[in-house]
Amino acid sequence: MVEKRSFEIARETLKQLTARKLVPTPANYQSVYNEIAGIPSIQPFPADFLRDLSQSLPLKTPGQQKQKALLDYAIDRLSWDGVKTALVGYGGFVSTVATDSSGSVPLAGAENATGAATPNPAALTSEFFVQIARLIEYAQPALDTDDARFREQTQQLLQAMRDPKAEALTLKNLLSAYSHRLSFAAEDQAEIRNGLLKLLHLVFVNIGELSIDEQWLKGQMDALISVSTPPLSLRRIDELERLLNDVIFKQKDAKFKMLEAQDEMRTMLATFIERLAQMTQSTGSFQGKLEESARLIEQAKNLSDIAPVLKDVVGTTRGMAQESQISREQLGAMQERAKQTEVELAKLHKELDRVSLQARHDALTGALNRKGLDEALIREVSTTKRNASVLSVALLDIDNFKKLNDTMGHATGDIALTHLATVARECMRPQDTLARYGGEEFVILLPDTVLDKGIEAMTRLQRELTKRFFLAGTEKVLITFSAGVAQMTESETPAEAIRRADQAMYLAKRAGKNRVLGA
Repeated sequence: MVEKRSFEIARETLKQLTARKLVPTPANYQSVYNEIAGIPSIQPFPADFLRDLSQSLPLKTPGQQKQKALLDYAIDRLSWDGVKTALVGYGGFVSTVATDSSGSVPLAGAENATGAATPNPAALTSEFFVQIARLIEYAQPALDTDDARFREQTQQLLQAMRDPKAEALTLKNLLSAYSHRLSFAAEDQAEIRNGLLKLLHLVFVNIGELSIDEQWLKGQMDALISVSTPPLSLRRIDELERLLNDVIFKQKDAKFKMLEAQDEMRTMLATFIERLAQMTQSTGSFQGKLEESARLIEQAKNLSDIAPVLKDVVGTTRGMAQESQISREQLGAMQERAKQTEVELAKLHKELDRVSLQARHDALTGALNRKGLDEALIREVSTTKRNASVLSVALLDIDNFKKLNDTMGHATGDIALTHLATVARECMRPQDTLARYGGEEFVILLPDTVLDKGIEAMTRLQRELTKRFFLAGTEKVLITFSAGVAQMTESETPAEAIRRADQAMYLAKRAGKNRVLGA
């Protein structure tokens, strides 16, 4: 069969449009042309339709909100695979239990809109309510409250939940009343927590302000302020506790040595003053002796009267010279000791400054901690504004870190964190700054770097990391990370830029991990 040429297909297409009485639109023409030419018809990506669909999705849970964000991201990139993944993920957050017109789940015994009793759903069994009772019990430590009525209501609800004969409608009413009081209890605990954190901050700030000359103590206070700033993390608190215990031990030792040196200095000064007083007294006695000798010489009648006076003057002068020599040697020795003490004090102050500086670094990885990051951001933002330059921030998160901890242990997880920090420092420029943001997250500050270059830098770091592994026993471990990069704008704060980078990092995680996305 002879293959038709394009102009012949076009002419046949026009004939078919007329014969089929189709409107000669581009879409109809394309469809008939592909049919005659034997070309599979590929529909254009319905971006507008999918955006309308995305806007109509209900967003009742954080999971639905995240999946919608992924859906919007996939639509912008015309990715059918991304759309499919996002919609499947969204479906996982949709309850399979029917809801009534108010959006609540009907319980057994409740009436529907027609007045008929709703049949018992299979999930609402006695075991289901026992599970809810366990959930309430587990939440009690976080709601440690002095409200006796609330505790009584909790016990009443738990008892009813565990009663296999309890009616679902009764349990619903009890849950409704309990949730109302629970909201107040939770608000009270949140306010108490925030109030205690504010009090702690005030204590730390006041101690730091009162210790103007004790920079090492101020460093500890800064670290405590940093770790008590939400969001709180048990891991961060544990790490800071270990760091502060080490710092406090070193500072206690250095402080003791400094106090010893100060006591020695005071002793030397007291001795110096005492010797000066003795020299003054000796000089006064010598002066009196000379005056008495001069008077005796004037009264002498002959040389035999002068000889004993001269002998006494020579002896007194020799004794004065010996005493002056001893005092000079003692003062010289004290001066040398004073110089040595001054050098030792300088070393001790330097050591105190060094251990105080540790409070701004993460003990495990050596990267800056949150306090150090805040200071670095203030410095970089100031430089950026002064030089009219740009600043990008990257937020990195190790992929599958929890799985690594669970399967290989926390010691291996710590090695992974240290490994990433080491490789990152080797790949970074001297002007870049690495900080541990929390857990397995790191922030890298990239001055004089636009967004595209920041993404390239993180991609290079990813490539370098995939070339290198570390050993956990005899097993080779290769880690990857997902990252988001944001270029700071003139109108936003560093926290807002980091938040945008965090959102991009999350999308990178959802899009398959081990990739970098810009915000």
